[in-house]
Amino acid sequence: MNGDALPILLTIGELARRTGLTVKTVRFYSDQGIVSPADRNPAGHRRYGADAVARLDLVRTLRELGLGLPEIRQVLGRERALSEVAAAHAAALDVRIRVLRLRQAVLRTVAARGATTEELTLVHRLARLTEDERGRLVGEFLAAVFGAAAVSGGEGCWGGVAESLTPRLPERPSDEQVEAWVELALLAGDDGFRELLRGLAEDEAAEGTTGAPPRPGLAVLVRRAVGPAVAAGVEPGSAEAARVVAVLLERYAELVGTAGAGQQLRARLPEQLVDRLVDRLVERLRAMADPRRERYLELLAVVNGWVAPESSGEVLDWAVRAVQAARAVRAVRVGGVTAGGVAGPGSW
Repeated sequence: MNGDALPILLTIGELARRTGLTVKTVRFYSDQGIVSPADRNPAGHRRYGADAVARLDLVRTLRELGLGLPEIRQVLGRERALSEVAAAHAAALDVRIRVLRLRQAVLRTVAARGATTEELTLVHRLARLTEDERGRLVGEFLAAVFGAAAVSGGEGCWGGVAESLTPRLPERPSDEQVEAWVELALLAGDDGFRELLRGLAEDEAAEGTTGAPPRPGLAVLVRRAVGPAVAAGVEPGSAEAARVVAVLLERYAELVGTAGAGQQLRARLPEQLVDRLVDRLVERLRAMADPRRERYLELLAVVNGWVAPESSGEVLDWAVRAVQAARAVRAVRVGGVTAGGVAGPGSW
């Protein structure tokens, strides 16, 4: 013997077992020129060298990563660097991941809402909007609420508010941001919600208290006057609550007066003034307490990556109940019945 070792040749079955592939798959790669036989036996059966194992291991890895045969052939033939192919494929996967996230957001939203087939189509369309399309949808919504001038950057008291209510989905949003965007877009397309915000905007403009959320003016007055009572557990129908309502109504009268409306009200009798103020205050508080408004602000914070806004629902609900309770006591008091020391009409 001259000491030269004969090369190890593997049958197609042995090569399949070593690589964990099926014989059919190995034969396919061989037919495609991905791995070539080193020799054939007298019967014409293919025999592969030991290097075929490493080659097929690489092919299997690249296939599991999603690379196609043309790319794999280029890598094996050294026509393209593996790093270049990997970078290109990573970019393609990034796009695919975004698509999958959108699909996931659509399915979760549909499942949570119990959506119909028609709503499914709408949700899917909203999730797939481009950045420009999202901008047009939001712009149309804000223009419907505040007017076109505020959205286009023209002069007007609502420009800053419209800007602060604009959702901007980042280039690489999280799953939570995508889901929040879909729900926010659905809410923005609701005619009832648009009408609610338009009414709030008109009321606030009439009071001369326009500004950025969370709605300075009445909202701030309510939080300052009512917040401590809610935190202290004061019951809305109690004497203490009536005193809080008296302070709130007095401050609201001053607020209305700053917009000029107070002059007209002061021309009336005191009872009419009180009734008018209470009616208006209750109406405003109910509109502000609408859960859709707060939900929009919550979703907006998620989409834009802001800190979650402080909830005002409990404070507004308490204020509505306390004002109504104090009003009922006042009606009894005017009728001549003592209401346990609760403030009469003069203390409103």
